[in-house]
Amino acid sequence: MKLTEAVIRSLRVAKVFRENSDRINCFDFAANGESMISSSEDDSIVLFDCQEGKPKRTLYSKKYGVDLIRYTHAANTVVYSSNKIDDTIRYLSLHDNKYIRYFPGHTKKVVALCMSPVDDTFISASLDKTIRLWDLRSPNCQGLMYLQGRPVCSFDPEGLIFAAGLNSEMIKLYDLRSFDKGPFATFRLQQDRTCDWTGLKISNDGKYILIATNGGLLRLVDAFQGNPLQTLTGHMNNKGITLEASFTPDSQFVMTGESNILMQACNKDPHKTMTTLSLLEYWEA
Repeated sequence: MKLTEAVIRSLRVAKVFRENSDRINCFDFAANGESMISSSEDDSIVLFDCQEGKPKRTLYSKKYGVDLIRYTHAANTVVYSSNKIDDTIRYLSLHDNKYIRYFPGHTKKVVALCMSPVDDTFISASLDKTIRLWDLRSPNCQGLMYLQGRPVCSFDPEGLIFAAGLNSEMIKLYDLRSFDKGPFATFRLQQDRTCDWTGLKISNDGKYILIATNGGLLRLVDAFQGNPLQTLTGHMNNKGITLEASFTPDSQFVMTGESNILMQACNKDPHKTMTTLSLLEYWEA
């Protein structure tokens, strides 16, 4: 199905799942689109069947907690960050609910975790002011960057470049093959002192960078020149929580959430004013 403004405006809530007793902090879709997985502050990991539209299995990480859960390239394994005991990243087999490997190194909360779109490499960013490069096949850190502030990070769609957002005011682009030589491009943006950057995504067409915050705005940036293109405002975030924001697969729309609204979809065309196209509202009784 081709996504158009009319299709986005026609979206409605079809099902509501009440599998969790606390806030869902992350979810991710498998590459084949057949399953989805969520992590929650109640230490649960819920696997959903997207074809049948129902939860399939629930696992728990009571000892370590779970956040930033991500599918690897195998649909039966995931990596996730810990929010109890330590800040180790864990590699879990969903088939038998056993850990395959641990990735220790970060000394404070992990705030970004991203799998490479092409291989077993992944990157993580932490409040310890480091970005680490990993390979699923080894528990040892493959690369380490010391930074001057809170980082966020993400791969480009081809897995050749990664972007690092620093101090909520600067984006640096690195070639994965020579990141130790420093960034090949640096973009400095005007800092908004009312919020912090909490996420960064590069669109599938490679043209745009989307910055999520813990405030009431998102920022769209040209990935080649670093020019600010749009600022999306209007969604509520009075609690200052980290809200997920993503591009649609065709890179034409941006989606985010807010308090009591499951999804807010917007046209991200830089030649138009970014406007809300659809609000999917759900209020607990």
